[in-house]
Amino acid sequence: DAANHLLAMESYVSHAPARSSSRCAAISIGVNAVLATVGIIAFASSSYAADLQGPIRASQRAAVTMPNMAINGMMRQSTPFQQSQAIMNNAGRQMRMKAVETVADVDSPTIEQFLSGSESKLQKAVMAMFNACKEIGYKIRTASCDKQACFNAFGDEQLAIDVLADNVIFENLKASGAVATASSEEEPTEVNMGGSGYSVAFDPLDGSSIIDTNFAVGTIFGIWPGAKLTGVKGFEQKAAGLGVYGPRTTITLAVDGIEGAHEFILIDDMSSRHGQWVLSQSFHTIGEGKLFAPGNLRATLDNPGYAELFQHWYDNQYQLRYTGGMVPDVNQIMVKGKGVFVNAASKNAKAKLRLLYEAAPTGYIIEKAGGKSSDGEQSVLNLEVIGTEDRTQVAYGSAGEVDRFESLVGKKYL
Repeated sequence: DAANHLLAMESYVSHAPARSSSRCAAISIGVNAVLATVGIIAFASSSYAADLQGPIRASQRAAVTMPNMAINGMMRQSTPFQQSQAIMNNAGRQMRMKAVETVADVDSPTIEQFLSGSESKLQKAVMAMFNACKEIGYKIRTASCDKQACFNAFGDEQLAIDVLADNVIFENLKASGAVATASSEEEPTEVNMGGSGYSVAFDPLDGSSIIDTNFAVGTIFGIWPGAKLTGVKGFEQKAAGLGVYGPRTTITLAVDGIEGAHEFILIDDMSSRHGQWVLSQSFHTIGEGKLFAPGNLRATLDNPGYAELFQHWYDNQYQLRYTGGMVPDVNQIMVKGKGVFVNAASKNAKAKLRLLYEAAPTGYIIEKAGGKSSDGEQSVLNLEVIGTEDRTQVAYGSAGEVDRFESLVGKKYL
């Protein structure tokens, strides 16, 4: 507004009549207006600086006040039920805005600070994955992709984005010196990385088939001690992560010896923390709630248990929240603190998810976040990885929902 006012005064002065006395008067008025405007800006700036030192920032106050003004206007023309809904929605909106605001808190630890108490080689292995995910996130944002390949700004065809992601992760793991063996879902063999300490299994870009639609996609990884990735079980992991490439780039990390699962956001606002991974929120509880993400629904055709489970969700008016990408569909369960993700199997619709690259790392994170995982009979963390291609059906979520999956679906129809 101040800038518009200055432009208006400048226009007024430039178009004033040619008579000297009138022009001088106009110039005098313009100068006084400019000085007044500068004074207002200076006062506003000092007030804003003072606000930043207080418990509530000016931006927060404005963000809260504007919705409240809109709510108050609506109240005068709404029913009591609509009024109550508006109040609840406004409260939820303010809570979400507050959560986003805390992301940039200067006191929030970076991933390096968060891991400072962990074993040194584990820190290096985890940081290799964080560095890789940062690069992948950038490539996803700047590449134009179809289902087969990606193109740069000049229209030159490049490697498909999932192959690019695969290469980036292998390069970072090898450079860490802390990884003896690595294996990718893209090429499910155990590859010597030349380092020592840990082995890493990963799905470089889960959901790559939907990337051309600009849906959120992700990276999954699990870190085991030693130099092999077969003959291991999920509960033996030392760390696991879910990277989400959506409106924000985040990684939810679970580490042995640290309670809970913890989300880190990649700061991308050209501030002093630009490029850093900063702790944004932590997950300790997944409660009961009517939210479901059902994968492999074709299995309902010859798995009566899965069909009955789906009917339960439908009859009880659960909220359907499913994108076709397992990473964002599972991640929402932690963020919302409720719900269930299921990818069931049947005789004709076989299990899709690989135990080593997807099911075990995701199960580790969900259980650290206070939820439960199951293959129909037991926690996926109890399943031994016999071969890198092993697959399993899964359920992740609250204890009650996963128990229902075991009761209705189980393994009796496989």
